[in-house]
Amino acid sequence: FFDPARSTDIHYWIGNTSSQDEQGSAAIYVTQMDSFLGGSPVQHREVQSCESAKFRSYFKNGLIYKKGGVASGFQHVETNVYNIRRLLHVKGTKNVTATEVEVSWNSFNSGDVFLLDMGKMIVQWNGPQSNRQEKLKGVLLAQDIRDRERGGRAQIGLVEGGSEEDGPELMKMMRAVLGQRAGQLRDAIPDDQPDFYQTAHVRLYSVSDASGKLVVQEVATQPLTKDLLQSSDCFIVDQGGAAIFVWKGKHATKEERHAALSNAVAKNYPTTTNVEVMCEGAESATFKQLFKSWMEKGQTQGLGKTYSVGKIAKVDQAKFDVMELHARPELAAQQRMVDDASGEIWRIENLELQEVSPSTYGQFYGGDCYLVLYSYMRSSQPQYILYMWLGRHATQDEITACAYQAVNVDNRYNGAPVQVRVTMGKEPRHFLAIFKGKLIIYEGGTGRPGVVNTSTGVRLFQVRGTDEFNTQATEVPPRSSSLNSNDVFILKADNVCYLWYGKGCSGDEREMGKAISDVVSRQDKQIVMEGQEPAQFWVALGGKAPYASDKRFEKETPLYTPRLFECSNQTGRFLMTEVQDFAQEDLDEDDVMLLDTWEEVFLWIGNSANQYETQEASKSAVEYLRTHPAGRDPNTPIITVKQGYEPPTFTGWFSAWDPHKWSGGLSYEEMKQKLRDVGSVSQITVPTPPSFIPSTTVSASQSSAGNSGTYSPEQLLNKNPNELPAGVDPNRREAYLSDADFESVLGSSRADFQRLPKWRQSDLKKKAGLF
Repeated sequence: FFDPARSTDIHYWIGNTSSQDEQGSAAIYVTQMDSFLGGSPVQHREVQSCESAKFRSYFKNGLIYKKGGVASGFQHVETNVYNIRRLLHVKGTKNVTATEVEVSWNSFNSGDVFLLDMGKMIVQWNGPQSNRQEKLKGVLLAQDIRDRERGGRAQIGLVEGGSEEDGPELMKMMRAVLGQRAGQLRDAIPDDQPDFYQTAHVRLYSVSDASGKLVVQEVATQPLTKDLLQSSDCFIVDQGGAAIFVWKGKHATKEERHAALSNAVAKNYPTTTNVEVMCEGAESATFKQLFKSWMEKGQTQGLGKTYSVGKIAKVDQAKFDVMELHARPELAAQQRMVDDASGEIWRIENLELQEVSPSTYGQFYGGDCYLVLYSYMRSSQPQYILYMWLGRHATQDEITACAYQAVNVDNRYNGAPVQVRVTMGKEPRHFLAIFKGKLIIYEGGTGRPGVVNTSTGVRLFQVRGTDEFNTQATEVPPRSSSLNSNDVFILKADNVCYLWYGKGCSGDEREMGKAISDVVSRQDKQIVMEGQEPAQFWVALGGKAPYASDKRFEKETPLYTPRLFECSNQTGRFLMTEVQDFAQEDLDEDDVMLLDTWEEVFLWIGNSANQYETQEASKSAVEYLRTHPAGRDPNTPIITVKQGYEPPTFTGWFSAWDPHKWSGGLSYEEMKQKLRDVGSVSQITVPTPPSFIPSTTVSASQSSAGNSGTYSPEQLLNKNPNELPAGVDPNRREAYLSDADFESVLGSSRADFQRLPKWRQSDLKKKAGLF
């Protein structure tokens, strides 16, 4: 029996040296387990070194590929055993893998991290071209081996491959095991990543024997819709060769099920291609994301409905209580709400900011651009959200000026505001809530004082919403065909204002229409029921004409799982990599992260992210929406969030968000210093040749500043490590500047610089070219 509230995944893993019989047996056992669980699990075929992100996400400290197997009697590392000699090749920055390789210098390369495990001593060697995140992951994996396999009774030393001479004792130990290195290191091995555009191309194939003969044929390409999947057949979804999905209908025959899996595996793709197998009703989140519309049985639908607590419907509709948002951040995220509202508004006039009179708050004109600064308190600290509202008819100069002025306002508040770009007609839910049911959007014109807006004198507004948190009135063409039986409309003519109630609107919608009509017009309102309109009503609209009067088409609210992507150029080229089963600790301070919640896209900017990553992430967010296989709306709001200033609408998507985490996390440099300060390493022996016992745990980046004099900025700025003067620590280039050059390059004295937090120091060094 399948419980939709509890999803199950079964992964079977195929080692590179496993036999064909072993692989076949694994598949059989998975099928038996799947049958025992009622067909509910999603089956995943995983191949060594090409595992899915979901599989790797289960092992936060990394995967270790050990040598051995049946032929070698399952030789493996045992807990608290110290006669170990192995070399682990560490790759990856988010969910790392460590492969046991030949204990030789021939296994090393200049771009990766390697762990030489000698039982009581683990030496981490960092390739000259490896980045800080890779180094940090290497340290965490080394600590995991120490704590999990050695009971905490092992020491860890760090060697920077670009300056091995700074760790003579540790290098002595490495040479005792590996011998003297001859020749140059091999070049870095590029990280394999799926093509961003490859994954955007999706094809759907049906597998059916309804005609009496088994037929596999292409049914559709992206964007796909759920109604294409028929319970009587099986289907294969091919995501550009990056992944294959097998969907088995509830009433599919045994032959169809077998043929679907056989055809999926038999496609002309590498054997390492990820394959997911699932039954109807047990689809994975990744699979659902490939469809433009996906509705679960019992899911709530409809425009103007308030939220339902829980992901499965069948619960009573409830009024929205903003106070609940503080106690339940996951609700804040699902409803895209922070709390109720207060703020300040400016309009762009002559490319400058002009304050808007509070008496006109909530009235937006399509010919203008606005900045809306919303402030609220969290833990007794002020928080800010800055909306950039862009009118449909605003000039390009005004749109550019709006973005420029947003930066100025952001700087005024020391970078604290969350920035949200809003295009006219795509206002997020919280933006609606700010104006407490009084938001009016005029199609054109301007709100600037003294400017006469051209108008025929007749204006028609469509009202949608059931309470003060989700209601807005939008101007539509003043003609009969704009009406809709399911909504409330306000018709403002020269001498009269009509409030028109469609047959399908609810009592709540009528109340909100009545409230917002007082803002549109101060005249007395004449209530008109659909079907009882006076002749003057149709005259004002230019005559009676057909309009949408059939039963409301319920708007589907897709039940999609949020997705997190890492946006980084740490490997030398800009990449977007998905993070499965994400948590707060997956937010990397050195990068930009993209969180897609379907209705909104968040760009989270880490404190140490460089400017290039930030710029490319913004472009990629737009490209991500454009190339999404489900045919996403390109005007989906893109919200910029800065580390340390996350609103509940962002944090609510993370389980157990810790607002104090950022002050407690250790950077790679801090981790390195912590290992350096452990104390003396004693009784560490390397049996052949004779043992070498270092007096301390040495880090290869111990400072040589002050011993080699100073250098000019030209010798240190924007240089690769191998281009630096001899003896210069590439991680502490600022130490080799004279006091005058230091202040000129970094904009502060040495004393002031040292008082800054580590992330701020790193940021200044990056911008100056000292990193």
